[in-house]
Amino acid sequence: MVQEGKKAPAFKLKDQEGSQVASGDFKGKKAILFFYPKANTGG
Repeated sequence: MVQEGKKAPAFKLKDQEGSQVASGDFKGKKAILFFYPKANTGG
């Protein structure tokens, strides 16, 4: 489980344009991960 204030696990995913993004792309930079809980969405 991801916890606030802790390091995120390594990940790879596609961005809104379909390009591959990896957590390593942000090494040495500040980034914010925001999660939308499925239970609170209409989809």
